[in-house]
Amino acid sequence: MRIAYLDCSTGISGDMTLSALIDAGVPAEAIQSAIASLGIDGVRLHVDTVVKGGFKATYVRVEHPEQHAHRHLADVHELIDGATELTDRQRDLAKRLFGHVARAESTVHGMPIDQVHFHEVGAIDSIVDIVGAAVGFDLLAAEQIVCSHVPTGRGQILIDHGVCTVPAPGTAELLKGIPLTDVPVEAELTTPTGAAILTTFVDRFTPGLPEMRIESIGYGAGTKDFPQRANLLRLFVGTAVASDEVDQVALLETNLDDVSGEVIGFTKRKLFDAGALDVYSTAIQMKKDRPGIVLSVLCSPAKVDELESILFEETGTFGVRRHLLWRSKRTRKPHTVETVFGPVQGKLGFRHGNQAIFTPEFEDCAKVAEKQGVPLRDVYRAAEANFDAASVLPTGSGSGDHHHDHHTHDHDHSHDHDHHGHSHDHDHHGHDHDHHN
Repeated sequence: MRIAYLDCSTGISGDMTLSALIDAGVPAEAIQSAIASLGIDGVRLHVDTVVKGGFKATYVRVEHPEQHAHRHLADVHELIDGATELTDRQRDLAKRLFGHVARAESTVHGMPIDQVHFHEVGAIDSIVDIVGAAVGFDLLAAEQIVCSHVPTGRGQILIDHGVCTVPAPGTAELLKGIPLTDVPVEAELTTPTGAAILTTFVDRFTPGLPEMRIESIGYGAGTKDFPQRANLLRLFVGTAVASDEVDQVALLETNLDDVSGEVIGFTKRKLFDAGALDVYSTAIQMKKDRPGIVLSVLCSPAKVDELESILFEETGTFGVRRHLLWRSKRTRKPHTVETVFGPVQGKLGFRHGNQAIFTPEFEDCAKVAEKQGVPLRDVYRAAEANFDAASVLPTGSGSGDHHHDHHTHDHDHSHDHDHHGHSHDHDHHGHDHDHHN
């Protein structure tokens, strides 16, 4: 799997992202053609090689005429729709970026999204950065984008509404759910456009490099110089080092004290049908000594939004907690055992190349028991007794289908931090200081 990792050691901005993408191998000409097709007179994208903190890097600068227009979301969409060199996917990505910004501005300033007008984020250089990032990430073609924890910087900045503490309100809104870290630099390290890029493209956050084989590294330079710290955004691109014995799952949880058992049972079945890996309930004592349950759902991170919607719709809950977990597991593949009652299907489990274990499948055992008119437990015992572990090579752990059905209950409650499900928005007068980072 192709993977990209953003190392935001000094934050992230639109121009730094564009620079890192080009330095990592995305063709600058393709981005320049896309920008030119926006039809904004006098706009040129300059791509230079610079030395920042002793390291060679790419620096992107946008040349454009002075302009004072404050654009609404509809104005930006019109520009994007008219860009003849953008693909449909690139248009969609660019609109998603601006949509996150607009929703954040709407939230911060309490106005309808269609009335939000962009200031610096609607300026020409920021439009170029956002459209360029959409094109760049599309051409990068990474199946997963991972990011470090993100520093915002320190101190205060001047925005359209006056002096504001870093991060600015719009940036802070966009950074909801994203793990932050402190870097002792008196400057705005993460800009609104940078935060919108994280919100739109990053699949997960980790403090260090993910397991990967590095193919290329892009260095994107910021404008400012910091003492004893290179102002660079690094982009690692490569191939993920796959492990069949470790994966990442999401845990969704909600507390319920006013839902009948029938509704909970129906909800569980619906969650399983929608692809949940496991669904279970735990009895708890809630406030005012009311008995209740925690309804827990394990699923792949890609299923979070769909399964969370089912929880809200079916239970009427007011909130669902999200966690990302690393799960250790056995590699699995199908296996059939011959018994006196007939063949019984199940699955093999391997770990660290050790001897395999065999687990009969309930549904198949039940069918055999009904057909033969014998107790279910006898079929289970016969299948387990007739499994010959010595005939199964541990090296088989890398082959076959890897099933994650709900009969294997991985109740891992070590809660990790989740950024996903982040629909992070941006300050309506949130000012993009990309050209300052």
